[in-house]
Amino acid sequence: MTVPTNAGIQLDRVSKWYGEVMALNEVSAEFGPGVTGLLGPNGAGKSTLIKMICGMLRPNLGQILVSGKTPFSRPGVMRDIGLCPEQDAVYPHTSAWSALTYLTRLQGFGAKDARTGARRALERVGLENDLGRSVGGYSKGMRQRFKLAQALAHDPSVIVLDEPLNGLDPPGRRMFADLIRALGAEGRCVLVSSHILHEVAPVAKRIVVLNFGRVLADGTSRELRRELPEFPLTIRLDTPTPARLAAQLVAVDGARRIEHVAGGIEVLTIKPAEFFDAVTAIATGGDIEIGAVTPMDEDLEAVFRYLTQ
Repeated sequence: MTVPTNAGIQLDRVSKWYGEVMALNEVSAEFGPGVTGLLGPNGAGKSTLIKMICGMLRPNLGQILVSGKTPFSRPGVMRDIGLCPEQDAVYPHTSAWSALTYLTRLQGFGAKDARTGARRALERVGLENDLGRSVGGYSKGMRQRFKLAQALAHDPSVIVLDEPLNGLDPPGRRMFADLIRALGAEGRCVLVSSHILHEVAPVAKRIVVLNFGRVLADGTSRELRRELPEFPLTIRLDTPTPARLAAQLVAVDGARRIEHVAGGIEVLTIKPAEFFDAVTAIATGGDIEIGAVTPMDEDLEAVFRYLTQ
């Protein structure tokens, strides 16, 4: 397909509440072409946000645009959106191809185009040998693939995947991850929601962390790390003289813990910039030999734990 130049999602100070419960609180973000991970613990507001993006809920405040249009009560916008929901919602006694052909016709396609789109989508998710089987006889992993095919059959420019890797075995996860990356590389806007970091990190260059209805962080893991100057960082330093190096570093501002490990030391610091300056000064002084300097938890897992505690 030729992806429209305005393909994407825009959120402008979006709020949603249920009685006294605030599900989303002034969320602003833009999701363009490529894969973005929407990461947060259960109850963070991810499902509410997805329902509003897909036109199932209206925000109490703020504006949502999908491909430049408001999605709520706009059937035409649904043609631009492919949703892979977390819950199973299938026709258990109907073959996968028949069920998907029917669902594609509901998007406004004629019978021939719907059959072609359904077959193409099922083949893309690896179900080409199971087109005639009833969906009710599918395994959990196969039903996940069917849901993804349902999201792709009408060739949308915006794809929303809610916990897409649930129930998949390792080969299925690899296939899904490769396909998600390919969809993003085609110029589609792909939003992948999960509460499990290792499901999102391999496929999404950009991560949006949501918790308590607010965006806590937005960017790559390295960008998120730089935005948190007080975020504690553990650093390993290889040295043949760990005691001498530890004695030098104990006085560095921000150093909170120093531990001897095999081949060197590990230091916990809350001021990484100052710490690295001190290490550079010690290394160039020539009195203490320092080998590799390795940040041990400058990854998204550490940032995610820090943000959602």
